[in-house]
Amino acid sequence: MKIVVDAMGGDHAPQAVIAGVVDALKEFDVTIVLVGRTPDVEAELKKYQYPRDKVELIHADEVVGMDEPATNVIRKKRNSSITVGVNLLKDPQYHAFISAGNTGAVVAASTINLGMIPGVERPAIGLTIPTLKGFSFLIDVGANTDPKPQHLLQNAQMAAVYAREVLGLENPSVGLLNIGEESTKGTDFVKEIHKLLSEKVKNFTGNTEANEVYAGKSDCIICDGFVGNIVLKVSEGLMESVGALMKREIKKSPIAIFGAFLVKSKLADAKKKIDYSEYGGAPLLGVNGIVMISHGRSNPKAIKNAIRATMREVEHDIIKAMQKEISSAV
Repeated sequence: MKIVVDAMGGDHAPQAVIAGVVDALKEFDVTIVLVGRTPDVEAELKKYQYPRDKVELIHADEVVGMDEPATNVIRKKRNSSITVGVNLLKDPQYHAFISAGNTGAVVAASTINLGMIPGVERPAIGLTIPTLKGFSFLIDVGANTDPKPQHLLQNAQMAAVYAREVLGLENPSVGLLNIGEESTKGTDFVKEIHKLLSEKVKNFTGNTEANEVYAGKSDCIICDGFVGNIVLKVSEGLMESVGALMKREIKKSPIAIFGAFLVKSKLADAKKKIDYSEYGGAPLLGVNGIVMISHGRSNPKAIKNAIRATMREVEHDIIKAMQKEISSAV
C-alpha cells in the first residue's frame, strides 16, 4: 500500500509531518510517498532511523500557504505539494493522499483533478467525534457551505457507508442536525432534507438537536458545511477553554491539586478521547479518490493516526463501497 503525504502541509511542516511518518513506518506495513521540497524533506529525514525502502520522495517546488485562496492551487500553484500529491492518485499504484495543509486548497485540487464519484455532486468533509457512547461521524464540516437538499442526502449515504466500513458500526443510524426533534422544526430547507432522508435513508432516526451531538444519539450526524464548521470550531474552542479553566481553578487550592493528582490517570483517559490527534484527520468524501485532511496544527501523533485511518479506508475499498451504495439507492 502506498500513501501519499503532503510533506509541506500544516503549521508545523515539514518537521511534524516527517516525525509522524517515521512513527507510522515503525507501526504499520505501508510505503509513504512524501511530496514537497526535496532538500527540506531530506534534511528532516536525516534525523531519523527508518526503513528507507518504505519511503519515496517526489519533488514539488511550491507550497500553498494556510491563508491563501483555495483557487491558487488551480490557477497559480500547479506545482504545489497539494496539487502534485492529489494528481498522483490518478495512477493506481498510489492509494491515498493526506495533507494537513490549506483545507480549501485540498478540496479544490481534489475536486478538479480527481472528479466526483458517480452519483455524488459535491464533496463533503466528515469528522469522527467522541461521544458518551463511543463516537459519531459528523458531515459536512466545511467543504460545502451552500448545498442543495440532494447534496445532504448524498452525504448521508456516504456517511453510513464510512461508519459501517471504516468505523465498524454494523447498522449505523443517521440523524439530521436541527433545532428540535419534531419534523416540523427548522427552515424550509431543513424540512425538505428531513423528508428526503425519511424516504431514502434506511436507518434515519429523525432530528438530532445540538445538545445531543456528543450524547451519541446518532451514529452519523448530517448538516451543511456552514453549520458543521461552526459546530467543529465551537467544540474546539470549548474544549480548550474548559481545560484552561480547570487548570486555573485547580491551582488555586492545595486540596484540588491533590485531588487532581489522585484522578490523574482518569483525566488523561478523558483527554485522550477528546484529543483530535487521536483521530488523525477528516476524510474528504465524494471525490473519486481517498483523501484525508488533517488539522493544520497536527503534531506527529496526529499525522501517524491520519495514516492509520487512511489505511483503513484503502483496506475497505471505501470508494467502491460508496459507489455501490449510491448507485443502488438511485
